[in-house]
Amino acid sequence: MGEAGWVDATAGAAGDMLLAALVDAGAAEDRVRASVAALGIPGLDVRTEDDRRGGLRCRRAHVTVPDDPGHRRLPDILALVDRADLPPRARDAAHRTFTLLAAAEAAVHGTDPATVTLHEVGAHDALADVVGVVSAADDLGLLADGATLACSPLAAGSGTVRAAHGRLPVPVPAVVELAARHGLALGGDDPGGDLAGERTTPTGAALLAALARPGPFPAMTVRAVGVGGGARDTPDRPNVTRVVLGAARSAEGVRTGEVVVLEATVDDLDPQLWPSVLEAVRAAGAWDCWTSPIVARHGRPGHVLSAVCDEAVRPAVADAVFRHTTTIGLRWSAWQRETLPRRAVTVVVGGHDVTVKVARLADGTERAKPEIADVEAAARALGVPVAEVAARARDALSRS
Repeated sequence: MGEAGWVDATAGAAGDMLLAALVDAGAAEDRVRASVAALGIPGLDVRTEDDRRGGLRCRRAHVTVPDDPGHRRLPDILALVDRADLPPRARDAAHRTFTLLAAAEAAVHGTDPATVTLHEVGAHDALADVVGVVSAADDLGLLADGATLACSPLAAGSGTVRAAHGRLPVPVPAVVELAARHGLALGGDDPGGDLAGERTTPTGAALLAALARPGPFPAMTVRAVGVGGGARDTPDRPNVTRVVLGAARSAEGVRTGEVVVLEATVDDLDPQLWPSVLEAVRAAGAWDCWTSPIVARHGRPGHVLSAVCDEAVRPAVADAVFRHTTTIGLRWSAWQRETLPRRAVTVVVGGHDVTVKVARLADGTERAKPEIADVEAAARALGVPVAEVAARARDALSRS
């Protein structure tokens, strides 16, 4: 059984509220602060403190920022994230969040994601929020294979808000674009849908699009609840985002479910570009992706690009395929899949954390596989072969 979580965003979701809720649920604040400090921006810091909203206890996150014009483009932001040297899963989640933000802003402004100027979402406080949230989520095991994170409908809010481009309607265009691209529910049947003011920010919506799936409260054995408060203390309802964490509950044996498989046939792409294509498709939300060599039309050598994902992120994955390859069409279908029950165990190899995925077969035997990204990172740090780190991780698991 993996980690399970649920985000209650019926009163809204912003980066600082999600960060505070995750810390309140048990994420190590010193790890979060270290990740933010690793961005290398002098004076940038984050801390949390106890507070109250609507008479309820909560935690508030405060970001200390230096003077910052907040005008950055996606490549600049990704370079800062890479400089922070985050754990692989946290780094990928941060990349995915900012890539989704840039794609939404580019669609709103009619430009390209790589060149669109990110104003509020490129500022220092947004950088701290995103890096802090993915670091906290990683610390809580929510980014591990087998973990599930669901989220409620997002409070839409109402009225207007002042931004770099003047006064915008609420929900702001980037939030609506993110909801449309990733299947996020705004308001709907939830009474929080008509709350006054900006309740869901682009940063909050992008983090949930990158980390969670829209859905009901998952079956879990609850172990922790975190409550993150917003800047305002409104009378209509507590201005908080809640995070509920626990161990997923499922039936023994093989589990079945439905996945979406996208495919595109490409016969005119520079082969050197395929690694970056696969990275971009995974960053858009695909669980897995790969290429298969073929002989295409007119006898030209080519590849079929395949990606497996959830229906909620299919539009984002398709957009990544179109943007990063030369294809002008793709196909997709719904497949049934079976998965073995699994759990993630963290072992230490030479002072470095390595996650080992452990799957259980029907006869009760178990199969262990160290997470390759963790193994490669430890191997680089220790200066030893990857195979040696993998073997040591399996040995450590057998002794645990």
